[in-house]
Amino acid sequence: MQEAMEKGVKIVAGTFLMATAVNFVFEPMNMVIGGVAGFSILIKDITSAYYQGGIPVWLTNVLLNIPIFCWGYFVKGRKFLTYTLFANICYSFFLFALPVMSISQKDYFLAALYGGVLTGAGLGLVFAAGYSTGGTDLLSSILHEYIRNCSVASILFCIDAVIILLGALVFGIPSAAYAIFAVFLSSKIMDSILSGRKTEKQVWIISEAYQKIGEEIMEHVKRGVTSVPGKGMYSNDDKNILLCVVEKRQIVSVVGIVRQNDKAAFVIVQDATEVMGEGFQKME
Repeated sequence: MQEAMEKGVKIVAGTFLMATAVNFVFEPMNMVIGGVAGFSILIKDITSAYYQGGIPVWLTNVLLNIPIFCWGYFVKGRKFLTYTLFANICYSFFLFALPVMSISQKDYFLAALYGGVLTGAGLGLVFAAGYSTGGTDLLSSILHEYIRNCSVASILFCIDAVIILLGALVFGIPSAAYAIFAVFLSSKIMDSILSGRKTEKQVWIISEAYQKIGEEIMEHVKRGVTSVPGKGMYSNDDKNILLCVVEKRQIVSVVGIVRQNDKAAFVIVQDATEVMGEGFQKME
């Protein structure tokens, strides 16, 4: 119960910070940082010529996420979506509830600085809870099911790059350049919150329930698991050690699966660099 409440607090706080960045910085400054929110800023500007004020960012965010979630339900399953739906609802609510600031003197550097910090902190809190806000994160995960030779991160990068490019065409190169700086800064802030600099994590698990833990990691986290035979030097008992490599945001899910099946399990989490193979960097 306490763990669920802690996750809930992180999600609410994280989505509040992300919505604050959009309504107080990116939308009034016409900075498109990628993602569904960035695309929504574009839609608002384009539709403002036909509709006074344009379609609100929060409304476009909701409308675009509906088909993504429906598609995700059929491809990923209901249990997978529970990790994103609540965060997306909170995010959409804050986009609706928070006012959009009107900035008379535009300082793009400060906007990128403040927006990047707020977004990075918000994403870090949400990912630390084991959730995501849906949008292009969810879309890239769905597309990965059809494009197995590309990693989720690569697909996400391509989608966001296209959105930022569209932002450059609509709002100009300077705005897009500072938006890219904001994205870079937010990724660094998010990494610092998630405690570490590396994208991937190597996990060693020693548990009597290794079979069930391994199956649940493969089913719910969608990562491969290897069972390595070992022997306890003190007990002289044969053991099976699980080894898996996951993205940083997936660590919380993996540890949660271990905790649910064996609270006495021994778990080691290490940074993993130059990870090559299916689901990660391709070998040259």
